[in-house]
Amino acid sequence: MPNRFLFSKIDNSPLIIFRIFFGMLVALECYGAILTGWIKRTLIEPKFTFSFIGFEWLQPLPGYGMYFYYFIMGTLGILIALGYKYRFTIISFTLMWSGVYLMQKTSYNNHYYLLVLVSGLMCFFPAHRSHSLDVRQNPALKADAMYAWVKWAIIFQLLIVYVYAAIAKVYGDWLDFGIIHILMLGKAHYHVVGDLLQQPWIHKIIGTVGILFDLLIIPALLWKKTRRIAFFISIFFHLFNSFAFQIGIFPYLSLAFTVFFFEPETIRKIFFKGKTPYVLNKVEAPSYKPALYSLGGLYFLLQLALPLRHHVIKDDVLWTEEGHRLSWRMMLRSRSGTIQFKVTEKESGKSEIIDFNDHLSKKQKRRIAAYPDFIWQFAQYLKKEYAEKGIPISVHAANSKVSINGRPWRAFIDPEVDLANAKWDYFWHNEWILPSSGEK
Repeated sequence: MPNRFLFSKIDNSPLIIFRIFFGMLVALECYGAILTGWIKRTLIEPKFTFSFIGFEWLQPLPGYGMYFYYFIMGTLGILIALGYKYRFTIISFTLMWSGVYLMQKTSYNNHYYLLVLVSGLMCFFPAHRSHSLDVRQNPALKADAMYAWVKWAIIFQLLIVYVYAAIAKVYGDWLDFGIIHILMLGKAHYHVVGDLLQQPWIHKIIGTVGILFDLLIIPALLWKKTRRIAFFISIFFHLFNSFAFQIGIFPYLSLAFTVFFFEPETIRKIFFKGKTPYVLNKVEAPSYKPALYSLGGLYFLLQLALPLRHHVIKDDVLWTEEGHRLSWRMMLRSRSGTIQFKVTEKESGKSEIIDFNDHLSKKQKRRIAAYPDFIWQFAQYLKKEYAEKGIPISVHAANSKVSINGRPWRAFIDPEVDLANAKWDYFWHNEWILPSSGEK
Protein backbone atom coordinates (compact mmCIF):
# COMPACT_ATOMS: atom_id res chain seq x y z
CA MET A 1 0.00 0.00 0.00
CA PRO A 2 2.74 2.58 0.81
CA ASN A 3 4.40 1.73 -2.49
CA ARG A 4 1.23 2.43 -4.46
CA PHE A 5 0.53 5.61 -2.49
CA LEU A 6 4.01 7.10 -2.76
CA PHE A 7 5.61 5.48 -5.77
CA SER A 8 2.88 5.42 -8.40
CA LYS A 9 3.86 7.45 -11.42
CA ILE A 10 1.48 10.38 -12.06
CA ASP A 11 1.35 13.20 -14.59
CA ASN A 12 3.82 15.92 -13.56
CA SER A 13 1.82 18.87 -14.93
CA PRO A 14 0.95 20.24 -11.43
CA LEU A 15 4.63 20.28 -10.44
CA ILE A 16 5.70 21.97 -13.67
CA ILE A 17 3.18 24.79 -13.42
CA PHE A 18 3.92 25.19 -9.71
CA ARG A 19 7.61 25.62 -10.54
CA ILE A 20 6.68 28.44 -12.89
CA PHE A 21 4.35 30.11 -10.37
CA PHE A 22 6.87 29.66 -7.57
CA GLY A 23 9.72 31.22 -9.54
CA MET A 24 7.62 34.19 -10.62
CA LEU A 25 6.35 34.82 -7.08
CA VAL A 26 9.77 34.72 -5.41
CA ALA A 27 11.09 37.03 -8.12
CA LEU A 28 8.29 39.49 -7.32
CA GLU A 29 9.00 39.16 -3.59
CA CYS A 30 12.69 39.92 -4.04
CA TYR A 31 12.37 42.71 -6.60
CA GLY A 32 9.50 44.17 -4.57
CA ALA A 33 11.69 44.31 -1.46
CA ILE A 34 14.07 46.53 -3.44
CA LEU A 35 11.44 48.81 -4.98
CA THR A 36 9.31 49.34 -1.85
CA GLY A 37 12.26 50.35 0.33
CA TRP A 38 11.93 47.26 2.55
CA ILE A 39 15.62 46.43 2.19
CA LYS A 40 16.64 49.97 3.06
CA ARG A 41 14.44 50.10 6.17
CA THR A 42 15.20 46.58 7.37
CA LEU A 43 18.75 45.73 6.34
CA ILE A 44 20.63 48.93 5.47
CA GLU A 45 19.49 51.70 7.84
CA PRO A 46 19.76 49.73 11.15
CA LYS A 47 23.16 49.75 12.83
CA PHE A 48 22.74 46.04 13.50
CA THR A 49 20.08 43.44 12.92
CA PHE A 50 18.30 41.17 15.38
CA SER A 51 19.22 37.86 13.82
CA PHE A 52 18.00 34.49 15.01
CA ILE A 53 20.00 33.72 18.13
CA GLY A 54 22.98 31.59 17.18
CA PHE A 55 23.20 33.14 13.72
CA GLU A 56 24.73 36.48 14.69
CA TRP A 57 27.49 35.80 12.15
CA LEU A 58 24.88 36.30 9.42
CA GLN A 59 24.95 40.07 8.92
CA PRO A 60 23.78 42.27 6.03
CA LEU A 61 26.35 43.02 3.37
CA PRO A 62 27.88 46.50 3.68
CA GLY A 63 26.84 49.45 1.58
CA TYR A 64 24.38 48.56 -1.14
CA GLY A 65 25.30 44.88 -0.98
CA MET A 66 21.83 43.75 0.08
CA TYR A 67 20.31 45.33 -3.03
CA PHE A 68 22.55 43.13 -5.14
CA TYR A 69 21.79 40.16 -2.89
CA TYR A 70 18.03 40.52 -3.44
CA PHE A 71 18.49 41.25 -7.12
CA ILE A 72 20.39 37.99 -7.50
CA MET A 73 17.63 36.11 -5.60
CA GLY A 74 14.96 37.68 -7.82
CA THR A 75 16.91 36.69 -10.91
CA LEU A 76 17.25 33.14 -9.57
CA GLY A 77 13.46 33.14 -9.23
CA ILE A 78 13.10 33.94 -12.93
CA LEU A 79 15.57 31.19 -13.83
CA ILE A 80 13.60 28.74 -11.67
CA ALA A 81 10.43 29.66 -13.53
CA LEU A 82 12.22 29.15 -16.85
CA GLY A 83 13.72 25.87 -15.67
CA TYR A 84 17.26 26.95 -16.47
CA LYS A 85 20.06 25.12 -14.61
CA TYR A 86 17.27 24.18 -12.24
CA ARG A 87 19.22 22.28 -9.59
CA PHE A 88 21.78 25.05 -9.29
CA THR A 89 19.23 27.86 -9.24
CA ILE A 90 16.81 26.29 -6.73
CA ILE A 91 19.62 25.25 -4.36
CA SER A 92 21.22 28.69 -4.64
CA PHE A 93 17.93 30.43 -3.95
CA THR A 94 17.22 28.16 -0.98
CA LEU A 95 20.58 28.92 0.61
CA MET A 96 20.35 32.66 -0.04
CA TRP A 97 16.76 32.93 1.18
CA SER A 98 17.53 30.88 4.29
CA GLY A 99 20.45 33.20 5.00
CA VAL A 100 18.41 36.37 4.81
CA TYR A 101 15.59 34.74 6.80
CA LEU A 102 17.96 33.97 9.67
CA MET A 103 19.68 37.34 9.31
CA GLN A 104 16.85 39.42 10.74
CA LYS A 105 13.55 38.93 12.57
CA THR A 106 12.41 42.52 13.10
CA SER A 107 10.21 42.09 10.02
CA TYR A 108 8.98 38.57 10.60
CA ASN A 109 6.33 36.79 8.57
CA ASN A 110 5.45 33.11 8.62
CA HIS A 111 5.58 33.02 4.83
CA TYR A 112 9.32 33.76 4.98
CA TYR A 113 9.68 30.49 6.91
CA LEU A 114 7.33 28.67 4.54
CA LEU A 115 9.49 29.78 1.61
CA VAL A 116 12.53 28.26 3.32
CA LEU A 117 10.72 24.93 3.66
CA VAL A 118 9.12 24.85 0.21
CA SER A 119 12.25 25.92 -1.65
CA GLY A 120 14.14 23.26 0.32
CA LEU A 121 11.65 20.61 -0.77
CA MET A 122 11.82 21.85 -4.36
CA CYS A 123 15.55 21.04 -4.39
CA PHE A 124 14.56 17.36 -4.41
CA PHE A 125 11.70 17.59 -6.91
CA PRO A 126 12.11 16.86 -10.65
CA ALA A 127 10.43 20.15 -11.50
CA HIS A 128 12.59 20.82 -14.57
CA ARG A 129 11.71 17.72 -16.58
CA SER A 130 9.16 19.44 -18.82
CA HIS A 131 8.58 22.92 -20.27
CA SER A 132 12.03 24.11 -19.23
CA LEU A 133 15.18 25.44 -20.81
CA ASP A 134 17.00 22.48 -19.32
CA VAL A 135 14.91 20.12 -21.45
CA ARG A 136 15.39 22.28 -24.52
CA GLN A 137 19.16 22.02 -24.06
CA ASN A 138 19.07 18.34 -23.12
CA PRO A 139 15.97 16.55 -24.50
CA ALA A 140 16.98 13.37 -22.63
CA LEU A 141 15.77 15.02 -19.43
CA LYS A 142 12.20 15.23 -20.66
CA ALA A 143 9.58 13.34 -18.67
CA ASP A 144 5.82 13.60 -18.41
CA ALA A 145 5.55 11.82 -15.05
CA MET A 146 6.71 12.06 -11.46
CA TYR A 147 6.41 9.89 -8.39
CA ALA A 148 3.30 10.55 -6.32
CA TRP A 149 5.38 11.26 -3.20
CA VAL A 150 6.21 14.68 -4.66
CA LYS A 151 2.54 15.67 -4.59
CA TRP A 152 1.95 14.23 -1.13
CA ALA A 153 5.00 15.90 0.36
CA ILE A 154 3.57 19.30 -0.57
CA ILE A 155 0.07 18.40 0.62
CA PHE A 156 1.29 17.05 3.97
CA GLN A 157 3.41 20.16 4.51
CA LEU A 158 0.36 22.34 3.86
CA LEU A 159 -1.77 20.19 6.16
CA ILE A 160 0.70 20.79 8.97
CA VAL A 161 0.67 24.55 8.35
CA TYR A 162 -3.10 24.93 8.26
CA VAL A 163 -4.05 22.52 11.03
CA TYR A 164 -1.56 23.97 13.49
CA ALA A 165 -2.74 27.47 12.53
CA ALA A 166 -6.32 26.43 13.31
CA ILE A 167 -5.40 24.83 16.64
CA ALA A 168 -3.43 27.91 17.71
CA LYS A 169 -6.52 30.07 17.18
CA VAL A 170 -8.52 28.07 19.70
CA TYR A 171 -7.80 30.33 22.68
CA GLY A 172 -9.67 33.02 24.56
CA ASP A 173 -8.72 36.20 22.71
CA TRP A 174 -9.54 34.66 19.34
CA LEU A 175 -12.72 32.92 20.44
CA ASP A 176 -14.15 36.13 21.93
CA PHE A 177 -12.96 37.99 18.79
CA GLY A 178 -10.97 40.49 20.86
CA ILE A 179 -7.79 40.02 18.84
CA ILE A 180 -9.78 40.42 15.61
CA HIS A 181 -11.00 43.79 16.89
CA ILE A 182 -7.40 44.85 17.59
CA LEU A 183 -6.16 43.67 14.19
CA MET A 184 -8.93 45.53 12.39
CA LEU A 185 -8.35 48.83 14.21
CA GLY A 186 -5.36 49.45 11.98
CA LYS A 187 -7.59 49.11 8.90
CA ALA A 188 -10.07 51.87 9.86
CA HIS A 189 -8.50 54.26 7.35
CA TYR A 190 -9.15 51.94 4.40
CA HIS A 191 -11.40 53.49 1.77
CA VAL A 192 -14.92 52.09 1.46
CA VAL A 193 -14.42 49.09 3.79
CA GLY A 194 -12.57 50.71 6.71
CA ASP A 195 -15.72 51.35 8.75
CA LEU A 196 -17.17 47.96 7.85
CA LEU A 197 -14.10 46.19 9.22
CA GLN A 198 -14.75 47.77 12.62
CA GLN A 199 -18.16 46.13 13.02
CA PRO A 200 -18.44 43.39 15.70
CA TRP A 201 -20.43 41.11 13.38
CA ILE A 202 -17.62 41.29 10.82
CA HIS A 203 -15.14 40.34 13.56
CA LYS A 204 -17.26 37.27 14.38
CA ILE A 205 -17.30 36.24 10.72
CA ILE A 206 -13.52 36.73 10.35
CA GLY A 207 -12.75 34.85 13.55
CA THR A 208 -15.07 31.92 12.80
CA VAL A 209 -14.07 31.61 9.16
CA GLY A 210 -10.39 31.86 10.13
CA ILE A 211 -10.57 28.70 12.24
CA LEU A 212 -12.87 26.75 9.92
CA PHE A 213 -10.86 27.62 6.81
CA ASP A 214 -7.53 26.56 8.32
CA LEU A 215 -9.01 23.35 9.70
CA LEU A 216 -11.02 22.23 6.67
CA ILE A 217 -9.44 23.67 3.53
CA ILE A 218 -6.99 20.79 2.89
CA PRO A 219 -9.61 18.02 3.29
CA ALA A 220 -12.07 20.06 1.20
CA LEU A 221 -9.54 20.45 -1.61
CA LEU A 222 -8.69 16.75 -1.49
CA TRP A 223 -12.33 15.64 -1.79
CA LYS A 224 -13.50 15.90 -5.38
CA LYS A 225 -17.07 16.85 -4.46
CA THR A 226 -15.98 19.94 -2.49
CA ARG A 227 -12.82 20.80 -4.44
CA ARG A 228 -14.22 23.53 -6.70
CA ILE A 229 -16.13 25.37 -3.99
CA ALA A 230 -13.08 25.08 -1.70
CA PHE A 231 -10.94 26.57 -4.47
CA PHE A 232 -13.23 29.59 -4.89
CA ILE A 233 -13.40 30.07 -1.13
CA SER A 234 -9.59 29.98 -1.11
CA ILE A 235 -9.46 32.72 -3.71
CA PHE A 236 -11.72 34.99 -1.65
CA PHE A 237 -9.98 34.15 1.63
CA HIS A 238 -6.45 34.77 0.38
CA LEU A 239 -7.33 37.89 -1.58
CA PHE A 240 -8.98 39.31 1.54
CA ASN A 241 -5.82 38.58 3.53
CA SER A 242 -3.71 40.21 0.83
CA PHE A 243 -5.90 43.32 0.91
CA ALA A 244 -6.28 43.55 4.67
CA PHE A 245 -2.81 42.61 5.88
CA GLN A 246 -0.44 43.29 2.96
CA ILE A 247 1.55 40.09 3.56
CA GLY A 248 3.43 39.96 0.28
CA ILE A 249 3.26 36.88 -1.90
CA PHE A 250 1.93 34.52 0.78
CA PRO A 251 -1.74 34.60 -0.33
CA TYR A 252 -0.76 34.02 -3.96
CA LEU A 253 1.71 31.28 -3.07
CA SER A 254 -1.11 29.60 -1.13
CA LEU A 255 -3.30 29.74 -4.22
CA ALA A 256 -0.46 28.35 -6.34
CA PHE A 257 -0.35 25.28 -4.09
CA THR A 258 -3.90 24.35 -5.14
CA VAL A 259 -2.60 22.96 -8.45
CA PHE A 260 -1.52 19.85 -6.53
CA PHE A 261 -5.14 19.11 -5.54
CA PHE A 262 -6.66 19.06 -9.01
CA GLU A 263 -6.46 16.13 -11.41
CA PRO A 264 -3.31 16.37 -13.55
CA GLU A 265 -5.54 16.16 -16.63
CA THR A 266 -7.29 19.36 -15.57
CA ILE A 267 -4.00 21.18 -15.03
CA ARG A 268 -2.63 19.92 -18.34
CA LYS A 269 -5.70 21.06 -20.28
CA ILE A 270 -5.56 24.54 -18.74
CA PHE A 271 -1.83 25.24 -18.87
CA PHE A 272 -0.19 22.68 -21.18
CA LYS A 273 -2.61 21.81 -23.95
CA GLY A 274 0.15 20.40 -26.13
CA LYS A 275 1.72 18.31 -23.37
CA THR A 276 1.68 14.54 -23.84
CA PRO A 277 -0.71 12.82 -21.37
CA TYR A 278 0.96 10.33 -19.08
CA VAL A 279 -0.43 6.81 -19.11
CA LEU A 280 -0.12 5.04 -15.76
CA ASN A 281 2.42 2.23 -15.70
CA LYS A 282 3.18 -0.28 -12.99
CA VAL A 283 4.27 0.86 -9.53
CA GLU A 284 8.01 0.63 -9.12
CA ALA A 285 9.83 1.91 -6.04
CA PRO A 286 12.99 3.92 -6.84
CA SER A 287 16.45 2.99 -5.62
CA TYR A 288 16.43 5.94 -3.20
CA LYS A 289 13.37 4.59 -1.33
CA PRO A 290 15.25 3.91 1.98
CA ALA A 291 16.76 7.40 1.93
CA LEU A 292 13.38 8.95 1.16
CA TYR A 293 11.77 7.16 4.09
CA SER A 294 14.60 8.13 6.46
CA LEU A 295 15.05 11.76 5.46
CA GLY A 296 11.39 12.40 4.72
CA GLY A 297 10.31 10.79 7.98
CA LEU A 298 12.82 12.84 9.97
CA TYR A 299 11.79 16.06 8.23
CA PHE A 300 8.07 15.63 8.88
CA LEU A 301 8.61 14.47 12.46
CA LEU A 302 10.48 17.72 13.02
CA GLN A 303 7.68 19.69 11.38
CA LEU A 304 5.14 17.99 13.63
CA ALA A 305 7.24 18.52 16.77
CA LEU A 306 8.29 22.16 16.42
CA PRO A 307 4.80 23.64 16.83
CA LEU A 308 4.28 21.56 19.97
CA ARG A 309 7.45 22.52 21.79
CA HIS A 310 5.88 25.43 23.69
CA HIS A 311 3.79 22.89 25.63
CA VAL A 312 6.91 21.57 27.36
CA ILE A 313 8.37 25.03 28.03
CA LYS A 314 7.46 26.69 31.29
CA ASP A 315 4.71 29.34 31.29
CA ASP A 316 2.41 30.58 28.53
CA VAL A 317 3.87 31.06 25.04
CA LEU A 318 1.58 34.07 24.58
CA TRP A 319 3.48 35.73 27.43
CA THR A 320 7.05 34.46 27.01
CA GLU A 321 7.14 34.08 23.18
CA GLU A 322 9.31 30.98 23.76
CA GLY A 323 8.28 28.46 21.14
CA HIS A 324 6.25 30.95 19.12
CA ARG A 325 8.28 31.09 15.92
CA LEU A 326 8.33 28.16 13.47
CA SER A 327 4.98 27.07 14.91
CA TRP A 328 2.39 28.56 12.52
CA ARG A 329 1.00 30.80 15.26
CA MET A 330 -0.26 33.43 12.86
CA MET A 331 -1.96 36.75 13.73
CA LEU A 332 -2.69 35.68 17.30
CA ARG A 333 -1.49 38.57 19.41
CA SER A 334 -0.70 42.24 19.63
CA ARG A 335 2.22 43.07 21.92
CA SER A 336 3.23 46.46 23.29
CA GLY A 337 6.09 47.08 25.66
CA THR A 338 8.04 49.69 27.53
CA ILE A 339 11.58 49.30 28.84
CA GLN A 340 14.72 51.18 29.81
CA PHE A 341 18.18 49.69 29.58
CA LYS A 342 20.34 50.71 32.52
CA VAL A 343 24.05 50.29 31.82
CA THR A 344 26.43 50.33 34.79
CA GLU A 345 30.20 50.47 34.42
CA LYS A 346 31.58 47.84 36.78
CA GLU A 347 34.77 49.67 37.72
CA SER A 348 33.46 53.21 38.24
CA GLY A 349 29.88 52.37 39.19
CA LYS A 350 28.67 55.04 36.79
CA SER A 351 25.21 54.34 35.33
CA GLU A 352 23.25 55.65 32.38
CA ILE A 353 19.95 54.98 30.62
CA ILE A 354 20.45 54.09 26.97
CA ASP A 355 18.84 56.31 24.34
CA PHE A 356 17.32 53.95 21.75
CA ASN A 357 17.58 56.64 19.08
CA ASP A 358 21.34 56.21 19.13
CA HIS A 359 21.17 52.51 18.29
CA LEU A 360 17.86 51.34 16.83
CA SER A 361 15.69 51.96 13.80
CA LYS A 362 12.04 53.01 14.15
CA LYS A 363 10.75 49.47 13.67
CA GLN A 364 13.36 47.98 15.99
CA LYS A 365 12.26 50.41 18.71
CA ARG A 366 8.71 49.09 18.42
CA ARG A 367 9.96 45.54 18.94
CA ILE A 368 12.67 45.90 21.55
CA ALA A 369 10.50 46.22 24.66
CA ALA A 370 7.98 43.46 23.99
CA TYR A 371 10.07 40.46 22.94
CA PRO A 372 12.50 38.75 25.33
CA ASP A 373 14.96 37.58 22.67
CA PHE A 374 15.23 41.14 21.35
CA ILE A 375 15.83 42.40 24.89
CA TRP A 376 18.57 39.83 25.54
CA GLN A 377 20.25 40.44 22.18
CA PHE A 378 20.28 44.21 22.70
CA ALA A 379 21.97 43.67 26.08
CA GLN A 380 24.62 41.57 24.31
CA TYR A 381 25.03 44.28 21.71
CA LEU A 382 25.59 46.91 24.42
CA LYS A 383 28.07 44.63 26.18
CA LYS A 384 30.05 44.29 22.96
CA GLU A 385 29.94 48.05 22.26
CA TYR A 386 31.34 48.90 25.68
CA ALA A 387 33.86 46.04 25.56
CA GLU A 388 35.37 47.59 22.43
CA LYS A 389 36.05 50.67 24.60
CA GLY A 390 37.58 48.48 27.30
CA ILE A 391 34.69 49.05 29.72
CA PRO A 392 33.09 46.02 31.38
CA ILE A 393 29.41 46.65 32.15
CA SER A 394 26.25 45.18 33.54
CA VAL A 395 22.89 45.73 31.84
CA HIS A 396 19.57 45.72 33.67
CA ALA A 397 16.04 46.15 32.37
CA ALA A 398 14.32 48.99 34.20
CA ASN A 399 10.56 49.56 34.10
CA SER A 400 10.03 46.60 31.78
CA LYS A 401 6.32 46.13 31.19
CA VAL A 402 4.26 44.44 28.50
CA SER A 403 0.64 44.60 27.40
CA ILE A 404 -0.71 41.71 25.35
CA ASN A 405 -3.91 42.08 23.32
CA GLY A 406 -4.81 45.31 25.07
CA ARG A 407 -4.63 43.88 28.59
CA PRO A 408 -3.25 45.94 31.51
CA TRP A 409 0.51 46.49 31.59
CA ARG A 410 2.48 44.02 33.71
CA ALA A 411 6.12 43.62 34.71
CA PHE A 412 8.00 41.55 32.15
CA ILE A 413 11.76 41.28 32.76
CA ASP A 414 13.40 40.77 36.16
CA PRO A 415 15.19 44.08 36.89
CA GLU A 416 17.71 42.37 39.19
CA VAL A 417 19.21 40.17 36.46
CA ASP A 418 22.33 41.33 34.63
CA LEU A 419 21.23 40.65 31.06
CA ALA A 420 24.71 41.32 29.69
CA ASN A 421 25.96 38.20 31.45
CA ALA A 422 22.78 36.12 31.40
CA LYS A 423 22.71 33.03 29.21
CA TRP A 424 20.08 32.44 26.57
CA ASP A 425 18.35 29.09 26.88
CA TYR A 426 17.62 27.91 23.35
CA PHE A 427 15.26 25.09 24.26
CA TRP A 428 13.79 25.84 27.68
CA HIS A 429 12.48 28.75 29.72
CA ASN A 430 14.62 31.78 30.54
CA GLU A 431 14.00 32.47 34.20
CA TRP A 432 14.66 36.22 33.93
CA ILE A 433 11.32 36.51 32.14
CA LEU A 434 8.88 37.21 34.99
CA PRO A 435 5.95 34.77 35.32
CA SER A 436 2.72 35.50 33.51
CA SER A 437 0.93 35.01 36.82
CA GLY A 438 2.68 38.06 38.19
CA GLU A 439 4.28 36.04 40.98
CA LYS A 440 8.06 35.95 41.02
